[in-house]
Amino acid sequence: MPEFPELPIIGGLSRRQVLRGAGTGFGMLALAGMLGEAVPRVLAGGAASPGPLIPKVPHFPAKAKRIIFLFMNGAMSQMDTFDYKPQLQKDDGKVGPGGGTLTGSKFKFAQHGETGTWVSELYPHVAQHVDKLCFVRGLHTDTPAHPEAVIQLHTGARLASLTRPSLGAWLLYGLGTENQDLPGYVTINPPPNFGGAVNYGTAFLPAQFQGTRVSDLGQLPNIKAQESAGLQRRRLDLLQAMNRDLAATPGAPDELDGVIASYELAFKMQGKVPELLDISQEPQAVQDAYGVKPGPAGSFARQCLMARRLSEAGVRFVEVAQPGWDHHTNLHNGLINNARATDQPTAALLADLQQRGLLDETLVLFGSEFGRQPTSQGVDGRDHNITGYPMWLAGAGVKPGFSYGGTDEYGLNAVEGRMHMNDLHATLLALMGLDHTRLTYRYAGRDFRLTDVAGEVVSEIFA
Repeated sequence: MPEFPELPIIGGLSRRQVLRGAGTGFGMLALAGMLGEAVPRVLAGGAASPGPLIPKVPHFPAKAKRIIFLFMNGAMSQMDTFDYKPQLQKDDGKVGPGGGTLTGSKFKFAQHGETGTWVSELYPHVAQHVDKLCFVRGLHTDTPAHPEAVIQLHTGARLASLTRPSLGAWLLYGLGTENQDLPGYVTINPPPNFGGAVNYGTAFLPAQFQGTRVSDLGQLPNIKAQESAGLQRRRLDLLQAMNRDLAATPGAPDELDGVIASYELAFKMQGKVPELLDISQEPQAVQDAYGVKPGPAGSFARQCLMARRLSEAGVRFVEVAQPGWDHHTNLHNGLINNARATDQPTAALLADLQQRGLLDETLVLFGSEFGRQPTSQGVDGRDHNITGYPMWLAGAGVKPGFSYGGTDEYGLNAVEGRMHMNDLHATLLALMGLDHTRLTYRYAGRDFRLTDVAGEVVSEIFA
């Protein structure tokens, strides 16, 4: 570690000492970002540890290095896509448990792969990869309201008023980043509603762990080069020198060091991230495989290709989102449109990751905040279901061609291998080498964690 010159004295203490002691030392970390070095953080007893984004040793050997989360925002109807229920088809039109008219799927299902996994005709491309997939079919969550359920999926907290750090933020806090020139957590096209920035925020964790928001066109808000890199670098150097001079004066606000660090990170990002997000650099055959096309119809395809590029470059957690799954009405046509938008890109992402040797170290998660009812709502819709629904995983650390748990004969309630949202989070962290009971952050006098006081790791799905 290189030695830095001691900074001016403030009230009997050097500014270096003030930065180390104030705000649990994060002022010092901000200065580290400006200097491009990992300045030690002083811990109890005088020990030092690296800065917050430096790669960290996990609690135990990790099965996955990174996660790509394909979020179907609005609650996908499981009995029309990946959870075939023959009894529901047989009893179509009858009164279901608790009332309501049982409504079988209008879509045909067929078995695929060596595992004979049932998949709807809505997903013919993903069906070709069923032997890679690991289904968790007994999920359940706490609230049927979209805003609270989406927030719980992303942060573990069931109430919007209980703001908690997001899953991606916890991962960065626990593991750091693989590439110091890139954000460790990127969310592409996040939904503006259902919690908005809470779903990729840090709450009480340091702001360095927040997700970087990117549009589905690969644009970074508020980070755009207006001039040549050389001229901008000279302007930034001048501005940073002025900031450092001001920061060294007695009584200067400590926030200046954070400003200095944010300018440097923005400069790095505008040079590195846009290049990664520029999918036009990909061969046309690759773009065609994902189904990339102009306009909204190609949004999810662009996101998936960007996710592969970001993951390949070392981004720890990437989320891509497809909105519009809230089918209280227009279920049939809505499912056709959304499946058409997500089927080919999802399958291409799996194939691309495997072809590049990345699937063995990248975990892909596909799912919604909850599921749908087996009974009808109105003429052509299904209501929310929080008591039993599936997600699937693929890639690093999970058993391929495997199903864990299940719902009853109609797909209403999880009856086997029940997994609460806390259990899913604990399992995801374990796959990344983190013990959810040890990944804690002290705030307001208590230790917080992603899984609160619950959560069991479902090791049965581990490869």
